[in-house]
Amino acid sequence: MKNRTLLTWFALGHFANDWSVCSLWLIVPAVGIAMNLSPAEVGLLFTICNFGGALAYLPAGILADHVSNRGRLLVATFWWVAVGYLLAAMAPGFWSLALLLAIAIMGDAAWHPIASGVLVRENKERRAHVLGIHAIGGSLAEVLSPLAAGFLLAYIDWREALAVSALPAAFMGFFFFIWVARAVPRVEKKSISQQDMLGLLDMWRQGHGLRMVAMICLYNMALMALLSMIPLYLADRYGFGPEAAGIAFSAMLIVGALAQPWVGKISDIAGRRPVVVFGNLMAALAIGLLVFQPSLWAMIAAMTAAVAALKAIRAAVLAGAVDHTGHSEGTTLGLAFALLNGIGALGAVLAGIAAGFSWSHMFGLAAAFAFFAASLGIVTIFGNAAASVTTKIAECTEESS
Repeated sequence: MKNRTLLTWFALGHFANDWSVCSLWLIVPAVGIAMNLSPAEVGLLFTICNFGGALAYLPAGILADHVSNRGRLLVATFWWVAVGYLLAAMAPGFWSLALLLAIAIMGDAAWHPIASGVLVRENKERRAHVLGIHAIGGSLAEVLSPLAAGFLLAYIDWREALAVSALPAAFMGFFFFIWVARAVPRVEKKSISQQDMLGLLDMWRQGHGLRMVAMICLYNMALMALLSMIPLYLADRYGFGPEAAGIAFSAMLIVGALAQPWVGKISDIAGRRPVVVFGNLMAALAIGLLVFQPSLWAMIAAMTAAVAALKAIRAAVLAGAVDHTGHSEGTTLGLAFALLNGIGALGAVLAGIAAGFSWSHMFGLAAAFAFFAASLGIVTIFGNAAASVTTKIAECTEESS
């Protein structure tokens, strides 16, 4: 199977696995209304779900680097998602729902470092570009799934909507098993070395690695704060129903979704830092406008600009993490995803707490997350920048000798 065809299948697989997760942007607020939950409890439900996924990212990334047949691992993620969400649809209460959703999200979480690890290993010179193409699948799911969920919730309850959301993963699991899994490039099977793992972790525990970790976390805290609270805000402040909220939410996501491959390609050429810093700063300014509660259409425009800016740079952020280590792509991406959706998920519950004071407090908190992420990006040397410095030093040394 040609690389372009495989990339297309991976984008479709990303779309199918993320469909269930993305439907939660509308289904969880519907659960909140049905169970009479506060904004903080809604944010907590999002955070618990993402913590579940965070537990799966790093193990899946390690498997991607050490298991030869990664195609089988990818097939398993679809069935995990499908079965997990069907079970969650039968949960009797808040805590059982939170636990079952956290377990179900582990399947989708495992997909990301395995699939993206395959892609960056096979496309070393255009990492952010291929990650951006792969991300289109997930981003389109974020656009279309809430839209579909919003319309479903107008006619059926949240349990039935959650069960329906599991269907794309079930179908894609079948297609991958029949056609795609055997075409996934294999790697040499190797044992997991404790020394290699400790060496990899050492790269993140000091200096620029530590600053990059903080930047990744703050970046996703800003995004999670917005995405988890926007549907609730539109319902509370402007009386949006599920259909209207789904349409508005999906419209906000589509710009960033379509921009990811283009922005990723720019970061492959111009470097990660300018792209990451500009995206976070643009988001911080747009969210800052929301603090002043402008008119509805100005509010929608500012929300769209903020979400688009943060979504568009996601591939550059992930590619920057791989650049920093330069090897163990699956494990590195597993760690990056764990930071994004583990610590970064705290943005949802913190935003919910801030919303308990006022919506202006919530938007101010999200703006602060994006601003500090941009500030850290300025003082962080990304992997490709460090490599460039090393190359220049070597060239100067050769010239002087």
